[in-house]
Amino acid sequence: MKTKITFLFLFISFGILSCNSDKIKKSYSNEIIEETYDSLETVGYINTSFTKDINQIYQIPVPQSYVRKEFSSNSFAHYLRHISLKPKDAPVKLYNGELKYVSDVHYRVLDISVGNRDLQQCADAVMRLRAEYLFKTNQKDKISFNYTSGDAAVYTKWKNGYRPSINGNKVSWILRDKPDTTYSNFLKYMENVFMYAGSSSLSKELKPKNINELEIGDVFIKGGFPGHAVIVVDVAINLQTNKKVFMIAQSYMPAQDIHILKNFTSNKNNESISPWYEIPANKLDEISTPEWIFEQSNLMSFN
Repeated sequence: MKTKITFLFLFISFGILSCNSDKIKKSYSNEIIEETYDSLETVGYINTSFTKDINQIYQIPVPQSYVRKEFSSNSFAHYLRHISLKPKDAPVKLYNGELKYVSDVHYRVLDISVGNRDLQQCADAVMRLRAEYLFKTNQKDKISFNYTSGDAAVYTKWKNGYRPSINGNKVSWILRDKPDTTYSNFLKYMENVFMYAGSSSLSKELKPKNINELEIGDVFIKGGFPGHAVIVVDVAINLQTNKKVFMIAQSYMPAQDIHILKNFTSNKNNESISPWYEIPANKLDEISTPEWIFEQSNLMSFN
């Protein structure tokens, strides 16, 4: 578990518990079943049957009769879909290079650095992906996350040389370094956020969302101590039934590669649609992932 270096009593009391395991499910072995997909071509939707090489998320086949909706190239959805994937057989590695102990829960591994410190865990990975999108689409002034204390960590302050300082129970920003807009400095900012933020603080920033309105970039999050978070990295829709399926990715603890999760549950036809998940028909049904169970009401959004 990540030990968050704390500069507030509140952080000391709660910060290290943001991705605990009290509600962790046992994982089960599962064979990867080849997904089927159709070749439906409809205006405004993407046909993903054109390639057998899966190098990015959008190339992962959709279940039969499902299609992907198109999004603008500047959208969060487009960014997530076009994240590069590591080779098919790549394992999930921890921040120290060791293999993830539970090795059978991932479908593919995202080609995104995890760092060499035990920091980028569950909610941290969600914040990393959101910040990477804003950084790479020149929306850097929108990069901001709250510490567990509630104080804002604004990237524009960080890149201009300001660093957090403590006076009693207040966080203030003091000019200590030269302005630095490099990507490496951005990653230092993210590490600072990872140390002092988590599922509890992130859940207070996000907005609740009805699961039937689920979209790419939404987050299933249980904020608190313990807590966990996964992010929706793709969505497909059945144009005849309007039903949606979705794909989720996570980091975990210790800090590890962000990975797309398998789905060990079955659909109503008793056929695996892994790595896709269905929206439950019953409002009381839970979203069962390999290492956590979410309520439908745990869905939240950045927008």
